[in-house]
Amino acid sequence: MKTGSRVGALLAFLVGGWAVGAEASEVTAMDALFTANNIWMLVATFLVFIMHLGFASLEAGLTRAKNTVNILFKNTSIIAIGLLTYAAVGFNLMYPGDFSWGQWFGFGGFGVSSPEGLAGLIEYADGGYTYWTDFIFQAMFAATAATIVSGAVAERIKLHSFLIITTLYVAFVYPWVGSWQWGGGWLDQMGFHDFAGSTLVHSVGGWAALAGVLQLGPRIGKYVNGTIKPIMGHSMPLATIGVFLLWLGWFGFNGGSVLSGDPAEVSYVFVTTALAAAAGVMGAILLSWIIQKKPDLTMALNGSLAGLVGITAGADVVGVSGAVAIGFIAGLLVVISVIGLDRLRLDDPVGAISVHLVCGIWGTLAVALFSAEHGFVTQLLGVGAYGVVCFTASFLLFFVVRRTLGIRVGRDEEIRGLDIGEHGMEAYSGFEIYTTQ
Repeated sequence: MKTGSRVGALLAFLVGGWAVGAEASEVTAMDALFTANNIWMLVATFLVFIMHLGFASLEAGLTRAKNTVNILFKNTSIIAIGLLTYAAVGFNLMYPGDFSWGQWFGFGGFGVSSPEGLAGLIEYADGGYTYWTDFIFQAMFAATAATIVSGAVAERIKLHSFLIITTLYVAFVYPWVGSWQWGGGWLDQMGFHDFAGSTLVHSVGGWAALAGVLQLGPRIGKYVNGTIKPIMGHSMPLATIGVFLLWLGWFGFNGGSVLSGDPAEVSYVFVTTALAAAAGVMGAILLSWIIQKKPDLTMALNGSLAGLVGITAGADVVGVSGAVAIGFIAGLLVVISVIGLDRLRLDDPVGAISVHLVCGIWGTLAVALFSAEHGFVTQLLGVGAYGVVCFTASFLLFFVVRRTLGIRVGRDEEIRGLDIGEHGMEAYSGFEIYTTQ
């Protein structure tokens, strides 16, 4: 071989090796990014999971000791129901792929099954996460909507009736209406924006909570001779722990909704989420202190949740000052709503309707007010559509079950406590449980 040929061969080898090396580096970088994104999504998933302990603790703390086992049982059952129904039908109702009826309804079939090979791995969701990660993250959201209802109807609903209503609502209604936006349905086509579920999760649960409260009626002794009698929760430490667990979990709820581990987007969503929650606390403290003349811990706790629900729709698109304003106004609204619902004789033991429905609506509309990218009419249309369908569906579910199985426990059982009546056990064995109003 001539010298020139040898040099040419060497250059060709080096260039070829460089190209192969560059391609290998690119593949390695893609694999690393895919792994990092997927790990963050799974971390976000277990943060959302821990929110269920937060809901259980908050609801138990804000209700009476004699109903604690019942509260904890419902919250344990809800997450199991949410996961199983989402696997059976919910995931493919929410993300049908193709809509068979004008972008309103679609169904991808029963069960969950990952595409084979790379199609269910790095080729799924543009390399963001796997099929199974997508499923389990979204399944945690499904159970959250049902948990909202639990607190609003606490201390007087029959357990089996609640579980039946919850199963049907979370299996069919929640994923179907969710497909309108997150599944690429008609609201998504119109430009409706709900980043992590102020409407799609929180208002969906809130509308069902309102329907349940309307049909159940108030707890015995709550409204007597035209006066409102406060029924205090039995453990403020437990309620406070619940709120902090929820606040922690919300970083996964909102941060995971970025659907990647993108450092810029995730960190920004963390900031807007935290600031809105903090502003919600301050708004609720300020207004409740002015109205009630005393600083109310329960209002402060619900203020943080109000801010979190409010920012959930627009955490990715509103500015920092906008996040603070949204949270602060949500804190004001939750105080006004709690007091207003009491005056309307709508008994919500934990303030779930005020936090999740009222502030969910506010947060969704606030997207248009604090972000120029989204129109107010479209946001309002989305809120209205979800309200009509979700309230109607949940009201019918409660009505049918009330007419057939009944939804309210008997007077004696309610006075004695659902722990003994429904479960035959006490949460605090050995301690006296008050059975008078």
